[in-house]
Amino acid sequence: MSIGSFVLVLHSHLPYCRKAGVWPFGEEWVFEAMAETYIPLLDIIDYLADKNVLGSFTVGFTPVLLDQLQDPYMLLRFDEYLDTKIAAAEADIARFGAESEWSLQELAKFYRDRYEGVKSSFHLRHNKDLVNAFKALQDRGLVQILAGAATHAYLPLLSTESSIYSQLKLGHDVYTQSFGRPPQGIWLPECGYRPPSESSSVDRALGDLGYSCFVVDAHAIEGGAPIDVYSDRVLRKPEVRSAAAKRDYTAYLPYLVSGSDIAVLGRNQRTALQVWSSEWGYPGDGNYREFHRRDPVSGFSYWKVTSRLVDISAKEVYTPDAAFGRAKEHADHFVGLVERLLLEFNEETGKQGVIVAPFDVELFGHWWLEGLDWLKWTLEGLSKSPHVEVLSASSYLEKHPPHEEIDLLESSWGLGGGHYIWDNNSTNWMWQEIHNAEKEIEDITLKLSRRERQADDSASLRDRLLRQAAREALLLQSSDWPFLVTTEQARDYGERRFLEHKHRFERLAHALAEDVISPDIVSYLEQLESIDAVFPQIDFAVFTGKQGFHSTC
Repeated sequence: MSIGSFVLVLHSHLPYCRKAGVWPFGEEWVFEAMAETYIPLLDIIDYLADKNVLGSFTVGFTPVLLDQLQDPYMLLRFDEYLDTKIAAAEADIARFGAESEWSLQELAKFYRDRYEGVKSSFHLRHNKDLVNAFKALQDRGLVQILAGAATHAYLPLLSTESSIYSQLKLGHDVYTQSFGRPPQGIWLPECGYRPPSESSSVDRALGDLGYSCFVVDAHAIEGGAPIDVYSDRVLRKPEVRSAAAKRDYTAYLPYLVSGSDIAVLGRNQRTALQVWSSEWGYPGDGNYREFHRRDPVSGFSYWKVTSRLVDISAKEVYTPDAAFGRAKEHADHFVGLVERLLLEFNEETGKQGVIVAPFDVELFGHWWLEGLDWLKWTLEGLSKSPHVEVLSASSYLEKHPPHEEIDLLESSWGLGGGHYIWDNNSTNWMWQEIHNAEKEIEDITLKLSRRERQADDSASLRDRLLRQAAREALLLQSSDWPFLVTTEQARDYGERRFLEHKHRFERLAHALAEDVISPDIVSYLEQLESIDAVFPQIDFAVFTGKQGFHSTC
């Protein structure tokens, strides 16, 4: 007899990297995720579906990522990337053989075989169309796909209603074009939420666009202290602030956002820490592949974690059999943990609870090599459990609709549970620039929308300039740039990309404001259209402020 439900939510996002660097920062971020996570995940779903032990789960793609996954240039470059990785593995096989490094040679063969398998799946199983492959899975009822904000802007810090609406409306449109149906649920970037105000409201935009559910971190529902899964990635920590008082709500139950028909689900803290914690989470096990130590010639990782206390130079050689055996043990442990937590909640309350487990999908396969196999065995184990229903977010809400309303707390799933990762002393200058651009793009689009339209206006240079200015404004809003600065994972790259989009937007906006379209600006426009080619069918009318939509909330 079922005592509760398990809702897995895998969030997929990468910034717009097309023609914006290759390695170590740029296009290879997308190619790594495709090769190490997205394609193997598709293969695992097919495997579980064939065994009839999948249930259903939820996966989300941001529009800016969907655009890149369907871009002919990026698909061609991905093929080249796979060939390069296979050739590098072959070279390592020869090199280690010549050096009598037999263990390393076997690992080089391991990588060669993995990349050859990925290439075969990409071409033969998925016809080089990953978006359509996920669409087919959704059409079969095996996954639910969430929509996202256009460029993954951090919505709580945007200053205008038109910016919030444009991010969400474009996300809705790209989703519908990609998957042949309107979305039900949405992934709010970084689980960021700010309660409604007179000037801006995520709730109003979500309601107008027909979204039915989203996910927040547990403390947005329960109050209290947030969990900490970012601390090992951030050098400068936020000041400790008082946690919100605990509330009589629980992340084990769904709620309705006050004054709306939109359901909200909260992240389960215990299961999140079991996977994310740098101290005792599964990926820190000594048997797993060490991500950070790389071979200086090929870039492959031939070492295992060994111990968190061991210097990177002292890591031991990786043993795949031991690592994947450990992943199976951890999957069995996680299945037992989910069953125990749901049983405890049922015994305490008499209610059937839900464990919502949202993760960045790139954790599995890319960062944690064995993570996709852990995921496979976890889903298989939970699907076979007589005590747990494995459901997508919308399927769960259809079976267990919420009735109680809740005023969510301002929150995110970032360090400290607030906005620090994106807004701090190192990044607040970025937000001033974003806010300036928000107001300017709204003013320009509103002004031009009131002008008399010409018969050939849709093909006019002015419209092209405005569309490109809108693209640059959206790319400027990407939450990735302040994130990279704060975490110092790629600070220089994040700052450079931010300033590039700022300057591109300003030059286009100036030309539109002056209404002077010179040959130089036409040449500049053509250059940008070939580089920042995201959202080809963008409708700049979404930037015209509250005139762009009618609130029903």
